[in-house]
Amino acid sequence: MVADNLPSPREVVQLYKSKGINNMRIYAPDNHVMEALLNTGIGLILGVVNEDIAKLAGCQPCAKAWVEANVRPHYPAVSIKYIAVSNEVDGGAAQSILPAMRNLQAALSAAGLDAGVKVSTCVRLDVVANSFPPSAGVFAQPYMADVARFLASTGAPLLANVYPYFAYRGSPGDISLGYATFQPGAATVRDAGNGLVYTNLFDAMVDAVVAALEKAGAGNVRVVVSETGWPSAGGPAASVDNARAYNQGVIDHVGRGTPKRPGALETYVFAMFNENRKPGELTEQNFGLFYPNKSPVYPITFR
Repeated sequence: MVADNLPSPREVVQLYKSKGINNMRIYAPDNHVMEALLNTGIGLILGVVNEDIAKLAGCQPCAKAWVEANVRPHYPAVSIKYIAVSNEVDGGAAQSILPAMRNLQAALSAAGLDAGVKVSTCVRLDVVANSFPPSAGVFAQPYMADVARFLASTGAPLLANVYPYFAYRGSPGDISLGYATFQPGAATVRDAGNGLVYTNLFDAMVDAVVAALEKAGAGNVRVVVSETGWPSAGGPAASVDNARAYNQGVIDHVGRGTPKRPGALETYVFAMFNENRKPGELTEQNFGLFYPNKSPVYPITFR
């Protein structure tokens, strides 16, 4: 949504419907989006902006007010599945994540909404240390083990942003492009820790998170891939062909799950639109599946 000339939320919802896309993620509450989603059945990850985490962590009335403003007026007519408490927060601010989650969980419970709406957080893969082989994965910081056990107690999933693109770009000599982009015939990788065989980097990254959850005593917590994608321009290996190969590959693959956890893996592709006002590297503006005029950046088939 960090772009000029985007379609209206109602137009975006119609585009979702026309493509058979059943779930959406937004990074902050937006009443126009909520109105467009009314009674559509499209599932939603609703984000809490990072700037609000400290306040929500230290103020139970603030958490109650957040739920009263952003959840109660819309649910269940809007199918809010998860509240994502922060996105990729690190450093000292990360210590506020779990208290904010607890306060929002208490607010949902008090409102009678906790059975249907789950509280989680979105993490980068660097919360996992020793991610290769996948079976060696372990949370790098103690707070993440506490988060994992909280999720286990509430039945919520861990939301993980999984980007083989950045892993490949950081180690192109160690990772083949085919392995990173779901190409058939790419060399496989065997996990010496458990004997599982990996045909793509995405599965290996997800299963490293699974291993970390298990080591934290939270092996029953599902992983939801809350972001994944590949840029079509703007940097090394960022091309239309590679982006199409990766995103079509992930769409076709996730119904089967990973070697460690077979079965459907709930996954969100980042992003719906190219974002010309996104700060940072040029690749950040080119993760979209569509241009703002709703034409596809490249052909893609949704399942």
